[in-house]
Amino acid sequence: MKDSRPQRLGRRAFSGLAAGLGLAVALSACGGSSDPLKNAPASSAGASGGATSLVVGSADFPESQIIAELYAGALNANGITATTKPNIGSREVYFKAVQDGSVDVVPDYSGNLLLYVDKEAKEVSAGDIAKALPGKLPDGLGVLDVSKAEDKDAMVVTKATAEKYQLKSIEDLAKVCSQIVVGAPATFAERAYGLPGLKKNYNCEPKKLEPFSDGGGPVTLKALLEDQVQVADIYTTTPSIADNDLVVLDDPKNNFIAQQVLPLYNKAKMTDKAKQALNSVSSTLTTDDLINLNRAVSGSQKQDAKTAATNWLKEKGIVK
Repeated sequence: MKDSRPQRLGRRAFSGLAAGLGLAVALSACGGSSDPLKNAPASSAGASGGATSLVVGSADFPESQIIAELYAGALNANGITATTKPNIGSREVYFKAVQDGSVDVVPDYSGNLLLYVDKEAKEVSAGDIAKALPGKLPDGLGVLDVSKAEDKDAMVVTKATAEKYQLKSIEDLAKVCSQIVVGAPATFAERAYGLPGLKKNYNCEPKKLEPFSDGGGPVTLKALLEDQVQVADIYTTTPSIADNDLVVLDDPKNNFIAQQVLPLYNKAKMTDKAKQALNSVSSTLTTDDLINLNRAVSGSQKQDAKTAATNWLKEKGIVK
């Protein structure tokens, strides 16, 4: 899956999401062959074994960078010196960085993190994934509270299409699936949550898959709005959904497993005070917040991730 989230390989991390049309999920460049961790500041450990300073890393797409700045801002507001190390790369890279202490904490997504550490995991719901994940992590790594904020694939239609076919869920879509063209990355043909999942879970076999390489970006959006495709695979925190009054179809059988935002951290470098600061972000952050933060950074405002994060932290009273 997006790169840094294992079921989204070949999308966010490997196929950049173009900015434009209000979309907020454009990939940042990764610095070529240079080592993204080479100049990462080291954390200093206190007498209790906890860290007196922490390095917050991020994957190589804007949303992850924004969340990393939220974490760092909350830590600093609680008297814990925190710096950020953005654009580390995909999960394969940042997971190892947390393990070896190059960074101390990174934002992650619950479902794909579970699948990364346990490829045979069967959990699909938010609660089951959150319950299973801590016990599947390697020694020395932990996760903190999951947030209400979630970013995952979704089947999206225009309001006109929803009204034409009376669509509220993917179950409804199944009734007219043979008439529907789906716009999605080419990998949607093989991914478990793609065409195989739609067939297995909903007996939905679309008329055609129209492959797009922009990961739910402006090309996909244009095709959807012009009815070249009737349903598109678009990430749930993409601002274009709300900006164009699109309809996200319910997924009652959890074809797209839960993907809640949460911190992945190195246990050796985390104090209770730091955990509380990070959990304060998770207890407040919502999917709507992520959409608005993505819009602020990648939309017309063109804020940098730190500015957008600071504004949100102040608005929520986490930073004075």
